[in-house]
Amino acid sequence: MTTTPVTATVPIPQRLDVDSLAPTFSSALEALDNAATAEADRAGLDHRLRELVRLRASQLNGCAYCVDLHSRAARSAGAPSQQVDAVAVWHESELFTSDERVALELAEQVTLMATTKVPREYVDAAVTAFGPDGACALIALLVAINAWNAVGVTARPWPVTVRTRD
Repeated sequence: MTTTPVTATVPIPQRLDVDSLAPTFSSALEALDNAATAEADRAGLDHRLRELVRLRASQLNGCAYCVDLHSRAARSAGAPSQQVDAVAVWHESELFTSDERVALELAEQVTLMATTKVPREYVDAAVTAFGPDGACALIALLVAINAWNAVGVTARPWPVTVRTRD
């Protein structure tokens, strides 16, 4: 079997440059993300875990820019490529610890809250795994990434750059 190298990609046009058109909002969103990151720092949440939950939420929301960004960030934070590649199928993979599974499940419950209503058992599992501070920090990270995803999917303000290597 031979493979044909990719020589041309299909550009996905930007809809709205939110950073330029709504700079106050863009700054507020960045401040929200910084606050969530500060809470994760305070709670001592592992950097790999942060990126895995951001990646999973971004996959569920279909934000191409954020999936690209957080896949690379997870690898940079020390997540093996095999694990990053398996985030979309984490339910079926042996590559995740019990704590990572709790965090990924919470990511799904929060991201899909319109249908899941985030049952108490998932919040309780996060408190058991990460303590109250860690659970709140995870929720903060998930609220922030879901807000970024809403902007990214709706406005497509940030292009995904084709790289020849990470």
